[in-house]
Amino acid sequence: MADVKITAYNVKTKEKGVEMFDAIITKTAKGAYMAQGNDGKGNKLTTLMGGEKALAAIAAGIAKKGWED
Repeated sequence: MADVKITAYNVKTKEKGVEMFDAIITKTAKGAYMAQGNDGKGNKLTTLMGGEKALAAIAAGIAKKGWED
């Protein structure tokens, strides 16, 4: 999975599928995964994602792990 990308909806510019940079993935209280980052232009992005994609993004090095085991 070398082509893993995290994308989100940009509320400010109303664009879909915006690539996320400097992502930090955290776990919610119910066990879901949430990625927070920016779009490279200073706009903040947040998206929910499945466990498989979240762990693949961490393994690929495009996101940082934001929780303790």
